Amino acid sequence: MNKLGFIIASILLAIVVMASTLFVVDQRQFGVLYSFGQIKEVITEPGLRFKLPQPFQNVVFLDKRVLTLDSPETGSIQTAEKKNLVVDWLVKWRIADAKQFIRNNAGGANIATAEQRLSSVVQDALNSEVTKRTVKDVLSTDRDKIMLGVQQRLVDDAKTFGIEIVDVRIKRVDFPASVADSVYQRMKSERQQVANELRSTGGAEGEKIRADADRQREILVAEAYRDAQKIKGEGDAKAASLYAESFGRDPQFAQFYRSLDAYKASFSKKSDVMVLDPNSSEFFKAMRNGGLNSEQRIVVAKKGCYISPFYCVKPL
Repeated sequence: MNKLGFIIASILLAIVVMASTLFVVDQRQFGVLYSFGQIKEVITEPGLRFKLPQPFQNVVFLDKRVLTLDSPETGSIQTAEKKNLVVDWLVKWRIADAKQFIRNNAGGANIATAEQRLSSVVQDALNSEVTKRTVKDVLSTDRDKIMLGVQQRLVDDAKTFGIEIVDVRIKRVDFPASVADSVYQRMKSERQQVANELRSTGGAEGEKIRADADRQREILVAEAYRDAQKIKGEGDAKAASLYAESFGRDPQFAQFYRSLDAYKASFSKKSDVMVLDPNSSEFFKAMRNGGLNSEQRIVVAKKGCYISPFYCVKPL
């Protein structure tokens, strides 16, 4: 029984020893093998590896993929015009020399410590590029040049750190919050001023168009009235000419016809009655001197009047 227990314990011990001496390096990692606290080997190829159990040897893994470092909360950067800008950036980097990276990193294989140090270096390089440019250059024309300049400045420092800078990008360039608010208010005021000017111009143009329309209307009405009066005058002249021609042939009949018009105008209503002396009144001059002939009686009938024996004229 004791012999069986010894065998089982020996097997378990062997498994533990083998587990502590075997390790697997992933294709996304560096394997750094330490021997008595010193770097013995950097394993770059993936696979199953063997090492001595601790405390003789131990292994540390480092990520060999491209990593992203975002800009921390930083203050503003002054441009060549002494104006403050807030610049957000990101850096793509990776470990190129694992041994160099560990030796020059205060945290050893700690990625976070290396990123803190890299962040300050990137910020210094960015400050150097921004301070020699104007706001317009930073916001529009020279953004690519700034990113390229920062990347070139980081080359030497990156080699010292044992890393490689893959890319540098500026994500956002903006004014500080206090300045941005004042700029926004100024832009709003300018836009409001432009809007008011456009409204004023539009109102003036509208009044001008309405005035022109009114003028055109007055002109059209005046021209229409002129044409109507002209046509009416021509008609009256034609009628007068016809009357003159007709009445010129028989003056006595013309006088009689006008008298009938006067009679009819005097008695526009059926209740109108006029009693006059036929011998002394000029009103009945046309009916004196022998009365009416047959042609005149026809005209009287057409005019709608009748003549009483006492020369009382009434409308029919």
